This record gives sequence, structure tokens and C-alpha cells, in this order.
Amino acid sequence: MESSTPALEVKSQASGGQVRLPPICGDFNMRIDRNGTWYYQNSPIGRIALVKLFSTVLRRDEEGTYWLTTLVENGRIEVEDVPFIAVELTREGVGKDQVVWFRTNLDDTVTLGPAHPLRMAPVKGDGEPAPYIRVRANLEARLARSVYYHLIELCEPAADDPDVLGLWSSGHFYPIGRTTDAGQR
Repeated sequence: MESSTPALEVKSQASGGQVRLPPICGDFNMRIDRNGTWYYQNSPIGRIALVKLFSTVLRRDEEGTYWLTTLVENGRIEVEDVPFIAVELTREGVGKDQVVWFRTNLDDTVTLGPAHPLRMAPVKGDGEPAPYIRVRANLEARLARSVYYHLIELCEPAADDPDVLGLWSSGHFYPIGRTTDAGQR
């Protein structure tokens, strides 16, 4: 696909230096729905190997726009919430010594820790709070409901505030919520 748009230079998150991006080709007419299903021209992409390949060239810029960026093309795609869904939780150990891993719908595995923190935020579209984990760079996975329930089973009160529930992983405590509404004390 030819484009007269010049290549862009953006700051690399990994190195802090400038990276030259290929020309912008516009919208690729692709989207990822809130359940993690990838579409091309409103048809689901049925080949999981192809979706996994696309996911390796997916990036999100500082303004929140999602791009598929190859050596020769750079095009926008629509993402309804986040591009990945965490579909499995595994843990080893207990309490402060436990380590928690998540597997995404595209078989990425991430360890809950400083490089892959957990955060609670409203889901785009319905506003209900949900947990998200960073998969890489600016890309996150929302925990599937069953994984969220599993995570809740692992929660314990925070040492400094027993009304705060959370879980330990990789030596860090990740708050999930409160046992009481602080405004009703």
C-alpha cells in the first residue's frame, strides 16, 4: 500500500530514543471488541494464528490510539476497551511470598509485579469497575469475570488498613477494593 504520508518519529518507550515509524496508511478497518474478538471489515477473524501475529505488531500511542505497525505500514484500529482478556490465573505460594501469573486470550503470560501492575478502573461502555493488568508497553488485559472471582478468593486485608482488600504478588501488594464504604463510618 503506497502512501504519501511521511514516516513519523516517536519516542520509544523501551529505549527513550527516537524510533522512525512507517507512513500512516489510515484506518485498517479492524477492531477488537470488548470480549477480545478481532474483526476485519466487521467479520470476526477466525484464524487464531493470524490474530496472534497481528497482536505482536499492536501498539498504543500516548493519546490512546491503537495502531498496527509493521516495517512498511502503520494503520489505526479500533479497540472497544482493551486488546486482551486475562482468561487464566495461576499462583504459587501464599501471602507475601506468592507469585500470580495471568494468561491472556492470545496466550501471553504475565507475572503480576512492578513490570505488569494491576489496576482497578471502570470498563469502557458500562462504567463498572474491573481489574486490568499491563501486558506490555501501553497494552492491557481486562480480567475475565471468572478470573476476577479467582483473584477475589486470593485477597486479604492490607497490613496498614484492614478495610482495604488486595493480594500479594512478586513482593508487592495490589489493592482491589474496600470492605466498607469509608463515607459510612
